[in-house]
Amino acid sequence: MTAEQYVQVETAVATRDDAERLAAALVEKRLAACAQIVGPIRSVYRWEGKVESAEEFVVRGKTRASLAEELKAEITALHAYDVPEILIFAIPDGAASYLDWVSAETRDPGRDSAG
Repeated sequence: MTAEQYVQVETAVATRDDAERLAAALVEKRLAACAQIVGPIRSVYRWEGKVESAEEFVVRGKTRASLAEELKAEITALHAYDVPEILIFAIPDGAASYLDWVSAETRDPGRDSAG
């Protein structure tokens, strides 16, 4: 494996259409090499003093650690929620061929521009 660091960025959205739009935007902008959509799931949470329950879809993007903040900003800009869940998980190891592919399919923040 190379010295490059990798992360998985995860968020939850209200609808499958929202998930598909978000996943496509992240991949099209080369902020994520892959965006997986999981769901529907059921979330139970406290919001504005009440316990709520809702169906949601999870979007998981695989990317370079150096793109994580930009990816987080893009999710925030596109997200419909007032307080979107955005979690970033380090990928400490993985198949070298897969991680090389993630590097090849995402922008190099030091050299590439958007698109």
